[in-house]
Amino acid sequence: MRVGLVAWGVVVVAMWWLDTSASSLDGGGLLLTALGRVAGLLAAYLMLVQLLLMARVPGLERAVGFDRLAAWHRGLGTNVVLLMAVHILTVVWGYGLTAHHQPLSELVTVIMTYPEMWKATAGALLFVTVGVASARALRRRVSYEIWYLLHLSAYVAVLLVYSHQTATGADFVGHPGNTLLWQGMYVAVAACLVIWRLVLPVAAVVRHRMTVERVVTEGPGVVSVWIRGRDLDRLGVRPGQFLLWRFAARGHAVTAHPYSLSAPAQPHRLRITVKDAGDHSRAIAHLRPGTPVIAEGPFGHFTAEHATRGRALLVGGGGGIAPIRALAEDLAGRGDDVVVVHRASRATDLALRDEFDELSDRRPAVGGPAVGGPDGGRVVVHRVVGSRHELGHDPLAARYLAAAVPDVAERDVFVCGPAGMTLAVVRALRELGVSDEQIHTEEFTLR
Repeated sequence: MRVGLVAWGVVVVAMWWLDTSASSLDGGGLLLTALGRVAGLLAAYLMLVQLLLMARVPGLERAVGFDRLAAWHRGLGTNVVLLMAVHILTVVWGYGLTAHHQPLSELVTVIMTYPEMWKATAGALLFVTVGVASARALRRRVSYEIWYLLHLSAYVAVLLVYSHQTATGADFVGHPGNTLLWQGMYVAVAACLVIWRLVLPVAAVVRHRMTVERVVTEGPGVVSVWIRGRDLDRLGVRPGQFLLWRFAARGHAVTAHPYSLSAPAQPHRLRITVKDAGDHSRAIAHLRPGTPVIAEGPFGHFTAEHATRGRALLVGGGGGIAPIRALAEDLAGRGDDVVVVHRASRATDLALRDEFDELSDRRPAVGGPAVGGPDGGRVVVHRVVGSRHELGHDPLAARYLAAAVPDVAERDVFVCGPAGMTLAVVRALRELGVSDEQIHTEEFTLR
């Protein structure tokens, strides 16, 4: 996929190069203007790539994974804003040098007199606002809802910026082939967004008619939401995957949030388990039965099909225990030997504990109860309780993992939980000789 995106970027630069004569680079002003043109083309192209990465195209998600697509989307955002800034500064500066005007005076002239420039200015300001709100230092301070609404405004910004490109851009005025190529790129991305972000989710609402059946408290700050509907097994969601959920209730309808299934899908019922991690997840506990539900997906590679060794280690903490619970049942059901490590600061935080016990045949095993899967798979559950401060060490450090799971290097390992825990466990696994191909993690976040 990366090769394809780079190839199209080369096409964009080639389009600029073929329309650039030697005389148009003669002099400081013209050279700056040419640099601004190519920066603007690349900024617009990367904007389209950003939209495509988040268009929920199934082929892209299966090939790369939702978490990596989201990471690429975030990474490109800074580049788009920088290229846009370079485009504006160099074009205005170049125009000013050529016309012997001060840059600020030239900026006012461009905005006030050039066709479609007021739209481009508004679009650029919107993009800068979104970029600032997405900066690492700020995005955790901005509520998810505000962040989400700001990102929706980026669609408006794309339309505003597009209009000035074809109206005044030197690469498009008088170049119908370039204009057709550019319009085709925009239409293709728009079609992906309409199909997978609008049409198919609406069709799924009609087809599956999902509603909240009940909300069950699983522990302090943890609830399970049972969702009822029609033909839910036809969604194709596998244990360990997540969907983007909207609930037709106040504070829930506009923004989509990623939550994993915490049990294998049934024909008429799904379940998600959510830990209080903010305003939205906290409000999940107050959903009423009968509330309509919209779900997009499924997404994610955190599934049993990536476990090929017949033995697996599952490490979960916090809200990450939800996909671990579903995945443990799936792996045990196909006969795999499974070890589950459930990390919690307090015993009361061990959500879904009873369900792990229900899977158990209660044969004693070293470090925890042995659990028999429905079709004979063996699961050993290790419950690791206590804060680092209380224990005096990290109980998931390499030597403790090796003591609990001596054959860890021979297992596929799935890790899901808070970012700090996941990074620490992955580091410990590498110390123990577990290859990156054996380690499976997933970041369930859009920002």
